[in-house]
Amino acid sequence: MLKYIDHTKMGRSRLGWLDSHFHFSFAEYHNPDNIRFGVLRVINDDIIKAQTGFDTHPHQDMEIITYVVKGEVSHADSMGNEHTLSRGQVQYMSAGTGVFHSEHNRQAKDDLRLMQIWIFPDKRSYKPNYGDYRFALEDRVDKWLPIATGYNNKQNEAPIKIHQDINFYATILSAGKSAEFKVGPERQAYLVCLEGEADVGDVHLYTRDALEIVKEDVTVTTKNGCHVFVIEMAYDDVCYKMFNLENRLKNTPVW
Repeated sequence: MLKYIDHTKMGRSRLGWLDSHFHFSFAEYHNPDNIRFGVLRVINDDIIKAQTGFDTHPHQDMEIITYVVKGEVSHADSMGNEHTLSRGQVQYMSAGTGVFHSEHNRQAKDDLRLMQIWIFPDKRSYKPNYGDYRFALEDRVDKWLPIATGYNNKQNEAPIKIHQDINFYATILSAGKSAEFKVGPERQAYLVCLEGEADVGDVHLYTRDALEIVKEDVTVTTKNGCHVFVIEMAYDDVCYKMFNLENRLKNTPVW
């Protein structure tokens, strides 16, 4: 099953310094019917103006991945980490028992665009952890680059490990190219077209569009080139039920 997610109908926030598209209920966009997809809780497509950013704020019990699409993000946290990453590079943070961090665009004039992704962990109260990986952009051209996977997955060589059964891949397809992606009979995936345009089956994706994929293998094709990522996970969302968030999230507009 494929479900098309039109970016023009996503939640939206325009704060001057920040322009965001919300794939799921977040901040002032509250939709009780669009809280999450499996263990995916947040995918925010953020454009951050130069010399601005998210000041220090807390997180707890969430696996957080940041994928840089354009520009540079400067990260600092209460664990003592301070790093700057650029296009195609990825940082991750296990918030666990609690952590404070900030994310800024320190560039003089250029916008920063990043994907902020939150994933429910497989249990509460992990020790907080931070890491990043400076993937070469060309390593994902016309093939799926493994970005992140669960600690227990020995078949996936992704260098980033998180506390959840997911597989995160990205690709930059050249004009006229295609890439097959397999989703098992008890698995599902969420695909985002970051740049360009792509076709998946009879679904056409524009920049920022997304696709829910359930128990179905797919092939991504492109006429003029595209930049895509996909997060694959178990169909059974036991983790979500474990956190007992149904009523809590329906009544709370901000996670």
